[in-house]
Amino acid sequence: MEEVALPQGPVQYRVSGDGPPVVFVHGLLVDGQLWEPVAERLAARFRCIVPTLPLGSHRRAMAPDADLSPRGVARLVADFLEALDLREVTLVANDSGGAVCQVVAARHAERLARLVLTNCDALEVFPPRAFAYLAAAVRIPGLMWTLAQSMLHVPALRRLPIAYGALSRSRLPSELLAAWVEPGARDAAVRRDVAKFIRGIAPEVTLEAARALGGFRRPALLLWGADDRFFPVALAERLCAYFPDARLERIAGARTFVPLDQPDQVAAAIARFAGGEVAKEGAAGERAAGAPH
Repeated sequence: MEEVALPQGPVQYRVSGDGPPVVFVHGLLVDGQLWEPVAERLAARFRCIVPTLPLGSHRRAMAPDADLSPRGVARLVADFLEALDLREVTLVANDSGGAVCQVVAARHAERLARLVLTNCDALEVFPPRAFAYLAAAVRIPGLMWTLAQSMLHVPALRRLPIAYGALSRSRLPSELLAAWVEPGARDAAVRRDVAKFIRGIAPEVTLEAARALGGFRRPALLLWGADDRFFPVALAERLCAYFPDARLERIAGARTFVPLDQPDQVAAAIARFAGGEVAKEGAAGERAAGAPH
């Protein structure tokens, strides 16, 4: 694990492979391990950079005054690309990291060559209704600590539908779930960081970003797990229409955590897209229907 010092604080990341840069962004209450199966498959052709962002499963807390709202984390992602001097980046995102990267594409696209969004928050879905309780949790003193301790000491709670249980079709390894819940349970500064992000979650963020995506003059790929309970394909179809140059590809047998459910299919699609190959029209993908009203 390498580390870079950003204005907001230290960010740890892993690098594998060599070639054009692909940067993978995870979402809330997970870390870079979400993307490792895909990065491993792409490392033969691409330089894969997988940061762990300050979204609740990070082990190095940020500066106390860091802006870690969704827009602030988008700025952090842009700062990360700049600090590593990455150019012509393929930016790949999942879950709430997808909301962050929509803001990156709308506001900080200078170093991007293309964008890949897998199942993620978009438009009026930020957050999904099932996870709206987190907004209340960060506003009630002591409740974040209580939830974090419960997840740490009662492993069965991690598999509830309102935790990690419905985010993948495959059963997530117990050691992976433990790695995701431990930092927030053991470090008050980590809880402080993630609370800043959660307080900033609101549909206004993603709706504003979507309206600005018309200015993103680079290719975009929406790579969507077809069995998602929280981010249905219909959401991806609507989001796709906001981009000037975008296409949607469905991934069967996958939910929100599509990089864990179907890493072979995800890696192959990213390799085609980042390598400049265009999938055939028809079953492989759909072009955006045009600007939304």
